[in-house]
Amino acid sequence: MTPPEFQNVSRRVLLGTAAAVASVSVPGAAAAASGSQSGDIEAEVRLIEEELIAFRRDLNANPEGPGEERRTAGKVAEALRAAGLEVRTGVGGHGVVGVLRGRHRGRTVAYRADMDAVPAQDQIGGGTAAKHLCGHDIHTTVGVGVARVLAKLRRRLHGTVVFVFQPAEESLTGARAMLDDGVFARTRPEEIHALHCGFMPVGVFGVNPGSGMPGLDRGSVTLAGADAVERAEALAGEVNALGTVSAPQTGADLEQLIADLQVEDGPLASFVFMRASAEEGMVRFSSRCWPEDRYPEVRADVDRLAQGYGSTAVYPEDPFPAMPCPEAEANALKRFLRRNGHEVAVIHAALPFSGEDFGLFMDDRPGTYAYLGVQAPGADVTTAFPHFPGFTPDEAAIGHGVRGMAAWLSERSGC
Repeated sequence: MTPPEFQNVSRRVLLGTAAAVASVSVPGAAAAASGSQSGDIEAEVRLIEEELIAFRRDLNANPEGPGEERRTAGKVAEALRAAGLEVRTGVGGHGVVGVLRGRHRGRTVAYRADMDAVPAQDQIGGGTAAKHLCGHDIHTTVGVGVARVLAKLRRRLHGTVVFVFQPAEESLTGARAMLDDGVFARTRPEEIHALHCGFMPVGVFGVNPGSGMPGLDRGSVTLAGADAVERAEALAGEVNALGTVSAPQTGADLEQLIADLQVEDGPLASFVFMRASAEEGMVRFSSRCWPEDRYPEVRADVDRLAQGYGSTAVYPEDPFPAMPCPEAEANALKRFLRRNGHEVAVIHAALPFSGEDFGLFMDDRPGTYAYLGVQAPGADVTTAFPHFPGFTPDEAAIGHGVRGMAAWLSERSGC
């Protein structure tokens, strides 16, 4: 997830309540509560949960920034090979693809996990080195865990599951690189799914039917003259004023944001988030819009302001696309999770301050993108909010993620 531009949020906020650990099983298996099936997902997760936590801690202690995930990719490839998957490395950089073929005929579905850490410049408040402040170490571990569990259940698994471990999500370049490198040329999955750490309590999943994350546009305006510095400061203020939503500054602001995200057709149904700053005589700015067809309007407004200062705005490229989540697929995931005993929060609006290149995969084929609650009981919400320096996800989320996604992928591949 590219960075949320928040500052100074400190109060604890809960979205829903923590879910009880639910038992789920692959199609045709007995309910996990009986404990009698050796291939039961719940039993398999319990067998490897501590190993997965250790795997995550190893990744967390050795973070690698976008495009630098060589060690992480090696650990992932080693784990997938040990589980018996067909493994391909070096896809779109350090990307890893693992293929698990079930014993029975079925559909081919894919699961994506991003591997990179947050670079120093994208950490809220700044940092000195890449750190796992966005939960990609959790995502990678959940992906490995799902692969290991389903590999154990291969004899009863229908279809094929393709595991995509993506580099360079933070720089919004990894998904495109993998697609350009033919990540799906051999397997051709019919759909793709992903999880991202979210600020819900651990045990709660979040789905976002019809919403998702905005894209990103960037540009600059250069001013000339003896007073260029002062005029650039003034222009940056006017560009920022084009925004319709501001980054939270207090806990009360964050509480309101979380409430607004859950309101259908609410205050975040349409927004513009602007971020402009002046340096010397240049104004650099970025915008996130929802829906994304607002970008031409925003560009026109910035151009008008720039012309008032005797200059023009320069845009190095087209806006990076938004990630809308297909409504039917998100609702199907919501029903499935609830049917299997998981608590699910419904997010009706796009988060204004973050982006995701997973949308490029879903432009290529349908799928789901859900949130995995990582807020520990009693913990401040900033410990579960990506890119904050105090981001400390509850490791119990790993088991929840593996249980939910292993069952979901086995359901989808067996449809």
